[in-house]
Amino acid sequence: MKKLQMVDLQSQYERIQPEIDKAVIDVIRSAAFINGPQVKQFQTSLEKYLDVKHVIPCANGTDALQIAMMGLGLEQGDEVITVDFTFAATVEVIALLKLTPVLIDVEKDTFNLDIDALKKAITPKTKAIVPVHLFGLCANMEAIMEVAKAHNLYVIEDTAQGIGADFTFSDGTKKKVGTIGDVGTTSFFPSKNLGCYGDGGAIFTNNDDLAHVLRGIVNHGMYQRYYHDVVGVNSRLDSLQAAILDIKLPHLETYNKKRREAARYYNQGFKNNPNILTPTTKKCGDICDTCDCHVFHQYTLQITNGKRDALHQHLNELQIPNAIYYPVALHKQKAYEDERYKESDFTVTNELVKNVISLPMHTELEKEQQDYIIKTIVDFVGN
Repeated sequence: MKKLQMVDLQSQYERIQPEIDKAVIDVIRSAAFINGPQVKQFQTSLEKYLDVKHVIPCANGTDALQIAMMGLGLEQGDEVITVDFTFAATVEVIALLKLTPVLIDVEKDTFNLDIDALKKAITPKTKAIVPVHLFGLCANMEAIMEVAKAHNLYVIEDTAQGIGADFTFSDGTKKKVGTIGDVGTTSFFPSKNLGCYGDGGAIFTNNDDLAHVLRGIVNHGMYQRYYHDVVGVNSRLDSLQAAILDIKLPHLETYNKKRREAARYYNQGFKNNPNILTPTTKKCGDICDTCDCHVFHQYTLQITNGKRDALHQHLNELQIPNAIYYPVALHKQKAYEDERYKESDFTVTNELVKNVISLPMHTELEKEQQDYIIKTIVDFVGN
C-alpha cells in the first residue's frame, strides 16, 4: 500500500509535471515575476470558470478577506457576523480592521452558518455577513442573501475551502460559491482544491465600482504608478503562482469529482455505525453523483461516543494522517474572547470541537488506503 498522506501533492504534481515545469521555466526566462502576463491570463481563466465579471488576484486568502472588507468601506465599530466554527483568519481580519466581530453558531449536519442564529445576531450596527463554505460545502446562500437584503447588509463569501462548489437555488439556477454575495474570496494555499506552490488568493465580484477599488487596494492604492488614490496594501499574486494555477484550473472539476468519489467510499464504509456521523449534503441527505454543492476540501467525521481524542491518538500511533479542524471554538480563543458571548449560544460548536476528526482527502486516494483507514477506525470506535 502506498504511504498514507493527508494531502498527496507530490503525486498530483507528477501527473501534470511537464505542463507545470514548462510554465515555471517560461516565467523564470521572462523574468516578469510580478504582474507578468501569467497573472492576467489566470485572472481571465478564473473569471470564465466562475462566470464572474471580475477576479482580483492577491497574495493569500487572508489578504483577500481583508481587502474585500476594506473595499466595502466598513468603518471602525461596524459589526460583522461570521461563524464560531472556522479557521481564525475569518475573524482575524475583522479584528485587524477594528471592526466588531460577532460570532454565531453553526448547523450540526453541515458545519455551516445557522440561519436562525444569524437573524438573532443582527443589530443596528451590523453591516456585513461572512458565510464560510466550510470543508467545501456550500452555506445556504439563498437564505443568507434574503436576510442580507432585508437588512441592507453586505455579504462577503469566504470560499477558501469551497472553490468549484455550485449552489443550487430553489428555482433550479446554479452559481459558483464566491460569486453570489457582494464579494467572494478564496485561498490558493497548496493543500486547497485549487492550490499553488506557495501562497496565493483572489477576490471575486460582479460589481464594477467595487472591483476598481479592490484593484487599487491590492497594489498600494495605486491606479497610476506613484499616485495613491486609496489606502492600500502590498498583496499581489506572483507570476510563478499564477502560471501554476492556470495549468491546474482546467483540472479542478476532475479534482473535485475525485474528492466526491473518495467521500462516498468513506461514507459507505462508515454507514450505519451509531458512533460515527459522516458528512452529508443539505440537498439530498447523502453524497451522490449530482451533489456538486460539496467539493470536500476536508472529509470530517463526528465521533459521538466520546472516543474522538483516543481515536486521534490511536491513528497517530499507527501513522495514519488525521487532523482536528478545529479543536477550540473561536469565542474561546484568547484573542477573540468577549463578555457578550454566552455558552448557550454555541451549543453546536462546543459539541463539534469535541467530536470532529478529519481524514486523508485528496485526488490521489486509493481504495486500498481507504479500506485500511475505515477498518482501523471502525475497529477502534466499535459498532
